[in-house]
Amino acid sequence: MSDKTIGFIGLGLIGGSIAKALRRVHPEYRLIAYNRSRSSLVEAMSDGTINQATDVIDASFAECDFIFLCMPVSVNIQCLKKLKDLVPDTCVITDVGSVKSTIHEAVRELGMEARFIGGHPMAGSEKTGYTSATDRLLENAYYIITPTALSNPDKVAEMRQLVTDTGAVPIVLNCEEHDYATAAISHLPHVIAYTLVNLVRTSDSREGLMRQLAAGGFKDITRIASSSPDMWESICLENQGQLLKVIDAYKASLEDISEAIRENRGDKLHCFFEEAKDYRDSMPMKMKGSIEPAYEIYVDLIDESGAIATIATILASNRISIKNIGILHNREFQEGVLRIEFYEQDAVEKATALLSKYSYIIHTR
Repeated sequence: MSDKTIGFIGLGLIGGSIAKALRRVHPEYRLIAYNRSRSSLVEAMSDGTINQATDVIDASFAECDFIFLCMPVSVNIQCLKKLKDLVPDTCVITDVGSVKSTIHEAVRELGMEARFIGGHPMAGSEKTGYTSATDRLLENAYYIITPTALSNPDKVAEMRQLVTDTGAVPIVLNCEEHDYATAAISHLPHVIAYTLVNLVRTSDSREGLMRQLAAGGFKDITRIASSSPDMWESICLENQGQLLKVIDAYKASLEDISEAIRENRGDKLHCFFEEAKDYRDSMPMKMKGSIEPAYEIYVDLIDESGAIATIATILASNRISIKNIGILHNREFQEGVLRIEFYEQDAVEKATALLSKYSYIIHTR
């Protein structure tokens, strides 16, 4: 994979992060990028991530060995049409979309199956744009690779290596398997979060009592409802068939729970909760998934003046950045605790070790 030329169409958070990761690992690679925003291209040229910037999709990409399509799905499909006659058959075109069946269908219609390998890096951030891109964003994240029936196995192997070079963990699936899995573990949870927030919104009193009390667990499980409405409107419609399947299954599960509660079936409820707990506890904690994790710890507060300021000072003096901080009062903890959210897992580990040294009691989830 030496002396490769890699193209990027779209240089936002994901495209920029892949480019930065490849530049870190492969300084010898030649990276070319197109982006609608010139500022991102200027920044990527200035920081040395890319070697060439272009404001049009043209023959510059004909020299590429791989091209990453990092735009919305509908735009990626239009880009495929432009690239079809611009790049040679030896160039592999891939994408980073979270729904795969739509673009695979377009690839089949365009007769480009032998030249396409789908991809979905399961990492992200609430931030957007190249400025927020980092060469470590994909570390320990699953990266789904979805070859077509005509994809060259050698090219799939090269794609796996590129993914590994970014720090991600490649998994090969077909596009239908991918879309069903992500419908269940990513798309449905977002729909549930939005629905739950709207349920509370419409059920709230005029004085906003529920909003006032909505802290701790409620805010944790609905955190993803702060995601982009535009993006999730698009994802739900693009993965309509698979998402409707899992919504129907979820509705049936809710009906089972409703019946158990109605019939005072404590045994059934306990079994239901226990099975869910065991399954969740078996999930790998250090791997990133389709929903960006919250990097947080919970610290027992000492009941004295300046307690929060003391903790903040300890962290700041050791150059540990805090993303969010607040006091929680709920049944999960006997007393009030301080919830501290960080930007990355490394900060969680450093803060835990540091505060433990000062005899603070740390809780994690």
